[in-house]
Amino acid sequence: MKEGYFLVTKKEYAKMVQKHSGKSPIVKDTARAFLVGGIICTVGQVLRNFYFSQGFNKELTGTATSITLIFIAATLTALGVFDRIAKYAGAGTLVPITGFSNAVASPAMEFKSEGLVPGSASKIFEVAGPVIVYGTISSVIAGILYMIFVR
Repeated sequence: MKEGYFLVTKKEYAKMVQKHSGKSPIVKDTARAFLVGGIICTVGQVLRNFYFSQGFNKELTGTATSITLIFIAATLTALGVFDRIAKYAGAGTLVPITGFSNAVASPAMEFKSEGLVPGSASKIFEVAGPVIVYGTISSVIAGILYMIFVR
């Protein structure tokens, strides 16, 4: 055995982790996530109502609302605000469209100093890429199952 290294059992390690970990404020975290997620969804609904009142049809209203939410989330990510909101709200910011926008924009912002192509362009889908791949595969499987069992 090398000097400076020591072995601990799983039980001892679990005790050490327990000792140094604080209690998780699950009720407070859940309330924050619910509140912020609800605010994001409310903003989406307000945008939808606004676009609908401007004469957009149902399909165009949904598209305009989605684009606006993506733009807002990406802008807040670029300004460093989204990360502060996420730190406060936790999973509440994972409302699919804003969370996905943040997942795409964050790596692009983080690696922009490496250049446009080797930095931002190549890293932009580092987090979102697997979501796109597995989301696509899941939808294909769901479609096949639908065709087999429902039709």
